[in-house]
Amino acid sequence: MDRSPKQLGVVVIGRNEGQRLVTCLRSVSETKAVVYVNSKSIDNSVKTASDMGADVVELDLSIPFTAARARNAGFDRLLKKEPHVRYVQFVDGDCELIPQWTTDAVLFLESRPTIGAVCGRLRERYPDRSIYNWLCDKEWDRPIGEVRSCAGNVMMRVKALKAAGGYREDVIAAEEDELCVRLRKANWKIWRLADEMAIHDAAMVHFGQWWRRACRAGYAFAQGHYLHGAPPERHFRRETWRALIWGLGLPLGGIAATAVAPSIGWTILLVYPLQLARLTVNNRGTISTRLRLACFQLLARFPEALGLAMFWRDRLLNRRPHIIEHKQIPKSGIHDQYFR
Repeated sequence: MDRSPKQLGVVVIGRNEGQRLVTCLRSVSETKAVVYVNSKSIDNSVKTASDMGADVVELDLSIPFTAARARNAGFDRLLKKEPHVRYVQFVDGDCELIPQWTTDAVLFLESRPTIGAVCGRLRERYPDRSIYNWLCDKEWDRPIGEVRSCAGNVMMRVKALKAAGGYREDVIAAEEDELCVRLRKANWKIWRLADEMAIHDAAMVHFGQWWRRACRAGYAFAQGHYLHGAPPERHFRRETWRALIWGLGLPLGGIAATAVAPSIGWTILLVYPLQLARLTVNNRGTISTRLRLACFQLLARFPEALGLAMFWRDRLLNRRPHIIEHKQIPKSGIHDQYFR
């Protein structure tokens, strides 16, 4: 398989990824055209990427950072460096590509000219280190075949990405979902293969990190629904209403009803254990797995509702969206405690 610049380029984005960035760049070292987009890292990311042969782009963070903006910057640099590239593999700096993935993905796109983006199975590197890493691993396990959206690690046809206008830079999360709405409107298809694509290192070990990540998801639901929620797309409509009802409407309604008629209020709040039971039954795996998933699925509705409120606060106050950080920043270069 020809992985020359005329065929394939890679865009890696990251901030303070430490050893994860080294691992990521090693996994794409066979591809000659690699661009790394750095977002004001305080570790050695820029030097590391440069020493490993990547073309480094440093974002000007006087403009608020988003992953969408970083990917656009990397894509623009890639095309200036190698204008004949036909496919671009986007990789987050906390991920390691599986060696065979790019070959298989290019072959797939070559054989399917109507497909604009293809992704594969993403796995969590350390699912046993914390319940939050484990939840990420379960989140990555998604249906295969034609899908409505991809995630951040994806191979895209350059022609398709150009036709869609690139990533929307003011979308702070789920920017791939928003892009896929426009890809589908431009008559491109998105596909998920059963092939192993990459290993992800969430490094999520604290409840606060999980909570902020769920807040970010809620913000993304509200922003996506605001942009594309009208028929026929109805983008993130279900997710937005789900967070609004379970994370805000029912709690407030139950508390208000309890103040007037305690029996009615408690009856309303009893819907939560019933929902927990329903989610447990609908999940897959052992009863323990199902119950753990159900608990966090239900609990996530509360930070998601907070994320909805944050989006509408920003809209009403005419504030530019800012990314909601959930990762820990290494305190001692690339050899921080998490990696030892």
